Amino acid sequence: MAEFKIFNLGDFTLQSGETLRNAYIAYKTFGDSSNPAIVYPTWYSGLISDNQWLIGEDMALNPKKYFIIITALFGNGQSMSPSNTPEPRPFPRITMLDNVTAQYQLVTEELGVKHLKAVLGWSMGAAQTFQWITQYPDFVDLAVPFCGAARCSLHNQVFLEGVKSALIAAKGAVSGGISTGEATATLQYRTWTVEEREIGLKALGRVYAGWGFSQAFYREKVYETHLGFKDLEEFMVEFWEAWALSKDPENMITMLHTWQSADCSDQDHYKGNFELAMKSIKAKTLVLPGKTDLYFPPEDSQYEAAHMSPGIGKCIAFPSIWGHWAGGPGNSKEDVIWLDKKLKAFFENGILEDVETATSGLASLSLH
Repeated sequence: MAEFKIFNLGDFTLQSGETLRNAYIAYKTFGDSSNPAIVYPTWYSGLISDNQWLIGEDMALNPKKYFIIITALFGNGQSMSPSNTPEPRPFPRITMLDNVTAQYQLVTEELGVKHLKAVLGWSMGAAQTFQWITQYPDFVDLAVPFCGAARCSLHNQVFLEGVKSALIAAKGAVSGGISTGEATATLQYRTWTVEEREIGLKALGRVYAGWGFSQAFYREKVYETHLGFKDLEEFMVEFWEAWALSKDPENMITMLHTWQSADCSDQDHYKGNFELAMKSIKAKTLVLPGKTDLYFPPEDSQYEAAHMSPGIGKCIAFPSIWGHWAGGPGNSKEDVIWLDKKLKAFFENGILEDVETATSGLASLSLH
């Protein structure tokens, strides 16, 4: 099977009013198109292949049972991104609405899907899930946003400012503000030198290291006991720096802007009324935050579910010390089992009440 396919969008008008010339998004499908369809978007920096850990014939995302569509974010290096598009510079700012609008065109025009069984995703995939069910509320039956949020909280925006600033400091630049790029007096773009790229990406990785996992994860040295690193510094170099160095700095900035500006109520028919956006959701929605997630805390998810209409939303937290990584990309085997059982129970009949006991026989995930 091909690594992924491309859907050409033509000249694509963005939420900002700018136009992406000859735009396209990448995607990959699993299963037969006659089966109920599920959209499963990628996360920050994630490639399509990075989503595949949750797909299998013995899992909830069973390609023999469902038509699974993995869609790639603008900026991930597979969909249209700075790394594969020489112009324009600076690259236009892309929103969650832009991504989901493009995905809707793919699903309906290219794949001929008239309705979705479900949308689900981790992290930025969760934000796209919320965007789907508020932007196209009659198109989706079930939604499972896990370890993510319907809008980027103020604290999350601050965290991302640290990530961005660490990256662009290698170029001698500073942030131009929330949801913007470098502060500059001109629009002239300057590419990265090899040295700037390496220094900036390593810095990004080390800043991210303090947020991706919880305090308990580090205190209990799970990076040694479960991931096999000999000490903390090896973990910082071989896990965090290696991850960051595999990425393109401009791609990371593009996706960071999308994340930082995320707010599913930033649509004409909601006019920034977040509570109205939540109340307008029609898809049964299982919200799964990480109990120890440092930037998508359960309190935010509980607020989202509480403002959905009665019987629409339910919030259950991963009982895990893996922080944000409890939701993906498959490193914590116990968390994968916990999530998969929730998905199986939910996809089986769409009854939120049945999901609560779906993992009753599962061992504790060391939350203490």
